[in-house]
Amino acid sequence: MPVTTHSIDFEASTTDNVIHLKVSGKLTKEDYELFIPELEQWIERHGKIRILFEMSDFHGWSVSAGWEDTKLAFKHFSDIERIALVGETAWEHGMAIFCKPFTAGSVKYFDHSQRDEAMRWITG
Repeated sequence: MPVTTHSIDFEASTTDNVIHLKVSGKLTKEDYELFIPELEQWIERHGKIRILFEMSDFHGWSVSAGWEDTKLAFKHFSDIERIALVGETAWEHGMAIFCKPFTAGSVKYFDHSQRDEAMRWITG
């Protein structure tokens, strides 16, 4: 079921454990309050999940959203198998390196031109 906030589109696959997050603008605490319950239901349903995190005109997180993201990462450290980050800028590429200590899963960055490859990797 798709959930949309002003900065996040959340789509969960109906056939597998893949969640697709499309983000733009700046993420806020309110964004997390809306999509975390959906994410946690998906974890309950599937156990380990995979996330395709697609960024377009993304400007990062507010301070409170960054804290929510950190709490989420620690709470679900072992629940995420893979994270594919799809972006368009050098700092987004750096996020893949920054994210690795916050999850037991594999994290890989893909440029927007490699979106199909990211989809194959996240579902493979």
